[in-house]
Amino acid sequence: MADNYLERHYEEYEAKKAAWEKAKKLGKYKPKKAAPPHQNNQKSIIENQK
Repeated sequence: MADNYLERHYEEYEAKKAAWEKAKKLGKYKPKKAAPPHQNNQKSIIENQK
């Protein structure tokens, strides 16, 4: 592998992380809402087994 492979990737990671933290601090980042939990009822379980 090329020299400084890990260092270069770590620097890219740090740059992405800093950009994400800056956007979050400025209010541009909005976390996604979690989907409601999937409820399996007996009928859907039986249909999935067919």
